[in-house]
Amino acid sequence: MTEAILLVGGMGTRLRPLTVHTPKPMLPVAGVPFLEHQLTRAREAGVDHVVLATSYRAEVFEEYFGDGSRIGIELEYVTEDEPLGTGGAIRNVADRLRSGADEPVLVFNGDILSGLDIAGLVRRHLRAGADVTLHLTRVEDPRAFGLVPTDDTGRVTAFLEKPERAEDIVTDQINAGCYVFRRSVIDAIPAGQVVSVERQTFPGLLASGAYLQGVVDETYWLDLGKPAAFVRGSCDLVLGKVDSPALPGPTGEALVLPGAQVEPGAELSGGTVVGAGARVAAGAVVEGSVLFDGAVVEGGAVVRASVIGREAVVGPRCVVDDAVVGDGAQLGEGNELRAGVRVWCDVKLPDCAVRFSSDQ
Repeated sequence: MTEAILLVGGMGTRLRPLTVHTPKPMLPVAGVPFLEHQLTRAREAGVDHVVLATSYRAEVFEEYFGDGSRIGIELEYVTEDEPLGTGGAIRNVADRLRSGADEPVLVFNGDILSGLDIAGLVRRHLRAGADVTLHLTRVEDPRAFGLVPTDDTGRVTAFLEKPERAEDIVTDQINAGCYVFRRSVIDAIPAGQVVSVERQTFPGLLASGAYLQGVVDETYWLDLGKPAAFVRGSCDLVLGKVDSPALPGPTGEALVLPGAQVEPGAELSGGTVVGAGARVAAGAVVEGSVLFDGAVVEGGAVVRASVIGREAVVGPRCVVDDAVVGDGAQLGEGNELRAGVRVWCDVKLPDCAVRFSSDQ
C-alpha cells in the first residue's frame, strides 16, 4: 500500500462557528490539526503518497503541511472549483495517482477518528480480490446512518437508506468512511460530474455484479462532524482511549501546549487541551474541553464539554457547559452558556447577558 486519497473538501457547517475561519480537518484536535492524526496513522500503515481533495479554504492545507516532508509523507493537492460530491472528488484527483489498474488505493474521509488497522484492511482487500472494500462499524442506534448488510462471507448485499421504522433496521452495520478501491474502479467514475460514492457509485457497482467486501471493525470509531463529538474525540485522544502518533505530549487528564499558562489553583481534567498561548486563571475549572490557541478562562469560570475558540475570553464566574464559543468572542462576567449554545466569532456578551439561573 503506497498511496491514498483524503477527502477534505467539506465546509464543516455542522461545526460552525469553529469552521468560519478554518476548514474542519484543520481544526485542532488533541493539540494538532485533525488531519495530522490521519496522515501520521496512514504513514505508519505504509502509505507514502497522499492526494488531498480540497475545496473550502483550500489554501490552508498546503500552507500548514507543504509537501508533507515534515511528517514523512508526500502530499499533493487538488482543489475542486465546484463541489463534486464524494465520488466526483475521488475521480477528480485520479490523474495524480500512480497505482496500476488493479492496484489498491486507500480513500478516507477527513472527519473520522478511528482505531482501524489500515494496513490490515488493505491486506483483506488484496486477499479477497475485491473491487472495493469498505470499513464498516456497528452502532447502537443506526437510524441516523445508511445501513450496509453483508452475507456470511463479508460480501456486501445492499446499501440501504436511513431506516425510518424499527422494522427497517436489518443490520447495525454502517459505512465507516474508509475504503480500498481497485484503481480501475476510480477511473470508471464519471469525470467532471457531481457523484455521491455512497448513493450512486457503490449501489451501481453492486447492481453490476462487482465484488464489494465489507470488513466490520469494532475498534474505536467516531464521526467528528458535530461539536459534542469533536470535543469527545479530542479528549479521548488525550486520555489515551485511541492512539495517534501525532499526539504532541503524553496521555493523561490534560494536555497543555507550549506557551500556555495554567495558574496555580486552576483545575484541568477529562482530557482537556489548553492551546498554545492560552491562559487558565486561578480558581477556574476546565473539564473535558478544548481551548484553542490564545483562549482565556478567567477565575471562577467553569468550562465543561465545550470548545473555546482562538483568542476567545470566558469571563469571571461564567459557566460554559456543552457549548461553543467562536474565535475572538468575549463573554462578560457571570454568563451561562449551556445545552448546545453557540456564540459566533467576535461577539461580545455583556456581564450576565445570558443566564439559565436566577442567581447572580
